[in-house]
Amino acid sequence: MVAHIPIIKKRTKKFARHQSHDYKCVDASWRKPKGIDNRVRRRFKGQLAMPSIGYGSNRKTKFRMPSGHKAFLVHNTADVELLLMHNQTFAAEIGHAVSSRKRVEIIAKAKALGVKVTNPKGRVTTEA
Repeated sequence: MVAHIPIIKKRTKKFARHQSHDYKCVDASWRKPKGIDNRVRRRFKGQLAMPSIGYGSNRKTKFRMPSGHKAFLVHNTADVELLLMHNQTFAAEIGHAVSSRKRVEIIAKAKALGVKVTNPKGRVTTEA
C-alpha cells in the first residue's frame, strides 16, 4: 500500500467534446477536433481544454483508490484467494452480476483472509 505518497488528481472533470453543449446530437464523449479553423484544436484562450499527457497521474499512485488499494474484480471465492498475498495492494470489488448468495460467501471469505471489499453492502442488506 502506498500511503506516504499523496494521491493528486490533476483534473477530475471529464473532457467534453467541442460543441456537445450546443447540439443534442453531439455526444459529450471526447473526440479530437480536426477542423482547419477549429479554435479548440488551435488552443485559443478561453476555449475547452484538450486532453494531453500532462494531465496524467503519478505512476506510483495511478489506479489507486483513496484508501491506497487498487481494485481487483472478483466473481467467486476462488478469485478472493488470489488476493491473500496481496491484501495490502489490492482490494476486492464484487462484480455487478454476482448473486446475493455468492456475495455473502465472498464477503465471509474476504473477512477470513483479511482482504478489503470495496462494495460489501451491494445486494446483501435488506430494506428495513
